[in-house]
Amino acid sequence: MGSSGGSSEHFLRQFSASDGAAPLPRELGEEWAAAECGGGGGGGRRGSRRWSRKKARGHHRRGGGGGLCRSREETPAGRKRVMVVVDQSSGAKHAMMWALTHVASKGDFLTLLHVLPHGGGGGRAGDDASALANSLGSLCKACKPEVEVEALVIQGPKLGTVLSQVKKLDASVLVLSQCKPSPFCCFMRSSGEEFVEECINRADCLTLAVRRQSKGVGGYLISTRWQKNFWLLA
Repeated sequence: MGSSGGSSEHFLRQFSASDGAAPLPRELGEEWAAAECGGGGGGGRRGSRRWSRKKARGHHRRGGGGGLCRSREETPAGRKRVMVVVDQSSGAKHAMMWALTHVASKGDFLTLLHVLPHGGGGGRAGDDASALANSLGSLCKACKPEVEVEALVIQGPKLGTVLSQVKKLDASVLVLSQCKPSPFCCFMRSSGEEFVEECINRADCLTLAVRRQSKGVGGYLISTRWQKNFWLLA
């Protein structure tokens, strides 16, 4: 699995503090707003929404004065950028909320990165990816409005795209969803396990793989480059 480039940006959305919290999609369920956010907030507020779109070549922007007010490569001193790789799985949503509540602090940037495979960024798949990024970004902003949230959807090889974006955006922490080990892990690892392991070993920042324990046990299992599956109760 290489880390070569070749990715093309689909869209980037930044959620401003004045954004209203969009209705949560049905698949997220009410448990996310209650259990993860403690009730959420920000409903009913309305304001400008900033967009930036780029094609595979060039840097075409839309929205006039509503575009980005700074280069995404620049993170102000004293404020870290936490990147979370997200998808449609519940494990990714749990990892995202853990990063929001345990890693991101006031004024930090939380970048939600959703990687689409080559050939899967057009039509319905692209619309679904955009809707997912929007809903997750709105959820994060409603739960913790003091954190700057941006949702980034990119088409390209997953490992190479994640590693390149970590470097490009100068991320301080990368958070991944850690899948439950395969029962045949003694003989082979799943593609998801290999992806997480490669990111942990190769990313140019602190990388954490997170898996939520069952309701009966509680807490999270965290893996890093130096320690595997240590249990964090909180």
